[in-house]
Amino acid sequence: MEESMISNGWINLPTFENFDQSDHAIRQFCPARVAQEEQENNFEITWPRYFGNETPQPPPHSDIDGIFEAFFNVECYEKDNNALNYFSQDQDRDQEETLINEPFYHHFQLDEEDDDLMIDVEELDRSDGADRSITIGVDQGLHLVHLLLACAEAVGCRDGNLANTILAQIWPRVSPFGDSMQRVSHCFAVGLKSRLSLLHSINPNGSFNTTNNRANLDLPLITKEEKSEAFYLLHQTTPYIAFGYTTANDAIFRAASGKSSLHIVDLGMEHSFQWPMLVRKLAFRKEGPPKIIRLTGIVGGEGNNNRELLLELECSLKGLCEEAVSLGTFVEYHLVHEQVSPPSLTREKLDVGEEEALFVNSIMHLHKHVGESRGSLKNILQAIKKLKPTLMTVVEQDANHNGPFFLGRFLESLHYYSAVFDSLEATLPRSCSRRRKIERAHIADEIRNVVAYEGSDRFERHERADQWRRQLGRGGFQVVGLKCLDEVEAMVAACGGGYTVAGEKGCLQLGWKGRPIMFASAWQMHN
Repeated sequence: MEESMISNGWINLPTFENFDQSDHAIRQFCPARVAQEEQENNFEITWPRYFGNETPQPPPHSDIDGIFEAFFNVECYEKDNNALNYFSQDQDRDQEETLINEPFYHHFQLDEEDDDLMIDVEELDRSDGADRSITIGVDQGLHLVHLLLACAEAVGCRDGNLANTILAQIWPRVSPFGDSMQRVSHCFAVGLKSRLSLLHSINPNGSFNTTNNRANLDLPLITKEEKSEAFYLLHQTTPYIAFGYTTANDAIFRAASGKSSLHIVDLGMEHSFQWPMLVRKLAFRKEGPPKIIRLTGIVGGEGNNNRELLLELECSLKGLCEEAVSLGTFVEYHLVHEQVSPPSLTREKLDVGEEEALFVNSIMHLHKHVGESRGSLKNILQAIKKLKPTLMTVVEQDANHNGPFFLGRFLESLHYYSAVFDSLEATLPRSCSRRRKIERAHIADEIRNVVAYEGSDRFERHERADQWRRQLGRGGFQVVGLKCLDEVEAMVAACGGGYTVAGEKGCLQLGWKGRPIMFASAWQMHN
């Protein structure tokens, strides 16, 4: 296989003209064959099997076209027409030098022998600089995506030698400091490298044994403090987080009408960013503020590992309590130091009063309980239903990152995160330290989890809005139509162009250039 793909030190990849042939970059597996084996072996396959004797089917052109559409447009390449500027000369230079010294951050220069990507600019019309820049960008981007797909195929087939050969061609073309295409490709290359490192520890059921192999990934440690800061910066820089907070708060506010005692349970609470806006809104409602607003955050049971963040959370909640008094209401908070699970979701554990209107709030948390069998999510939803909440708010990433086959999941996540990186490109300069923190400590970490891990270690199991509607419907909940479209549109419009807001089946979707990124919803128990 290697000999047929490697010629003169270069990987021979398919172009659009021959992409429909059998030697395309991604092999699709036979669903019937996989289903049959799953039934026979009575376990779920979490690592895709490769059937060498079966004729693969190519991915739709629209999938790959969608990735390119997120990046290559006249506006982008007219702006960066002179050349790609990998390294900034501003005050962020020190931070760049720190990142460069970390693993996987040292492959940036193009190889002199890589003539495939070197276009003879002397033959181009020098007066048409913008068009020349677009052509070069598309050619390089097309080749880079084909390399990533070929590498993903090799990793999926457990061909470590071929995967490493392709990765060696990828590294010079990606950069955490380049354009959005290079940045997102860098994240996916790191994810593929991580998955390769785990190939040596596969459990009998096809999942990974990562217990003793995390050190072998050779990845820079991202602290909880860095993750928390990156989340805050994402909240301040883009509408993605504020979209969820605004829609959830409006739904709670409307459902709390006429109620004087409120109790909000926040699943997986890590921040208090959401709640000041709601407390202020409730304080000025027509019938007057509620007598008491109780906040219960289920924060996990990691103890000393996140003590500083918990202290910071408690400090912000105390500040919220003080502000509430000045607004004529009273806020009380309580933190539950347990994981979100059926035992922690009982009226006794949460101290739910008989006269309280109970609200359950999940901002990008429930997907962590989807799992491969969906039994975990079903148990969580059953426990929430027993609480008899007035309303449950659910905000999630609108993406299919929980498919059973690695290659399909890789393509879907590449398409999704391409749009996210493109939105950051339109918002923040490439040299911006805030952008690097967001990409490195938040988004890249998500991508690595989606691409590299399996089993219980893969908890970033995002799903489409339609799938959430089905799961929540089966769990005994019905959707409550959101009525804050105008407010959300105004909030999103203030963040600049490119973002789109749409209502669908009672939910709201936030997208980038039409590609869904987030969705928000509210639910109540079936009558």
